[in-house]
Amino acid sequence: MVDIATRVHNHNWKIDPIVRSLIDNDFYKLLMCQSVFRNNPDTRVSFSLINRTRRIRLAELIDEGQLREQLDHVRSLTLSRGESTWLRGNTFYGKRQMFRPDFMEWFENLRLPSYHLEKRDGQYELTFEGAWPEVMLWEIPALAVLMELRSRAVLKDMGKFELQVLYARAMAKLWEKIERLKRIEGLRLADFGTRRRHSFLWQDWCVQALVEGLGEAFIGTSNCRIALRRDLEAIGTNAHELPMVYAALADSDEELAAAPYRVLEDWHEEHSGNLRIILPDTFGSAQFFRRAPDWLTGWTGVRIDSGDPATGAEIAIRWWQERGEDPREKLIIFSDGLDVDRIETLQAQFSGRVKVGFGWGTLLTNDFRGLTRDDRLAPFSLVCKAAAANGRPTVKLSDNPNKAMGPPDQIERYKRVFGVGAQEALAVEV
Repeated sequence: MVDIATRVHNHNWKIDPIVRSLIDNDFYKLLMCQSVFRNNPDTRVSFSLINRTRRIRLAELIDEGQLREQLDHVRSLTLSRGESTWLRGNTFYGKRQMFRPDFMEWFENLRLPSYHLEKRDGQYELTFEGAWPEVMLWEIPALAVLMELRSRAVLKDMGKFELQVLYARAMAKLWEKIERLKRIEGLRLADFGTRRRHSFLWQDWCVQALVEGLGEAFIGTSNCRIALRRDLEAIGTNAHELPMVYAALADSDEELAAAPYRVLEDWHEEHSGNLRIILPDTFGSAQFFRRAPDWLTGWTGVRIDSGDPATGAEIAIRWWQERGEDPREKLIIFSDGLDVDRIETLQAQFSGRVKVGFGWGTLLTNDFRGLTRDDRLAPFSLVCKAAAANGRPTVKLSDNPNKAMGPPDQIERYKRVFGVGAQEALAVEV
């Protein structure tokens, strides 16, 4: 077991680069990357960093030279032989050779493209531009770098014993959560915490704690490197990026309205079983289900990632019932803003009505709330999203208007095309 406090105190950059591998990334990014490589390899995109928690002034907290050094290190990474063998030969979701030879050959020769970094009003403006399959793989490493550099900035002045006490308290806090989770009958939970983790070493410790504490109730991790190192299932399907870019490429309102379903047609052709999980909220969940084609009812389940989770689950259940499907045979994965209280509540509310799963993110791998003076290590909401495709802006409406993004005129157009009315604004914490 790594002594994290000592490692932080005796920090050596060469031992602890923030991103250690091209597969120190979420599994769904690799699945989506293969789909993009197959269907839209020539699309040009830009991704941008967005700090939703503006009070955290990252450019005043994180040294620009250190940030560039870490980003340049990410650009130097290539797949190792062992990583390539794992991706080529492992079984994922019961399927051998999930990743096709042509995609793997491309991935084995990939180095991530360049970045553009500026400071503005106490924040970093970080952007990536280029071919979609290449640029999309920057999202998770970029977030991990910013989040861990923030952690390091707060920790740098702490002494060895102060760090030991801090991590002991954080470990005890997580273990108390695990003790509560152990009591939940039928729990199925995965680690989704890569993008906003406290650090790589801490995420790895959290995963090991879940393995020991939850046993079979812990079903895997989204982090490919940790899945490989700890012999765990790699967990993930798809994300908002796909419908956002497909929609931006649409040439008319009719094509725009069809874009979310075109994404899933391409996905349907490539994947089966538990990889057929619908993420409905990009342009509003209620509107998505109202227009959804009948063939989607045969998919395995739905992931709820914004808005009130219980409301989102009820919408999905009604949709299945109206289409003659038995919700008890379907899977709902909750993945937005989860912590133990919400997991307990949702499991109790929906167990027996549907199959329930949880993707536990930031408050698993970065919950240091209340453990430092002025709460300087409390998690915050940082994202890196597709901002444009072939020169056209992307839009995300979400089920929570506080998560919406895009130019105001385009947001209004998308609301009109998708029939989105009034929405309840909820606080975005992580």
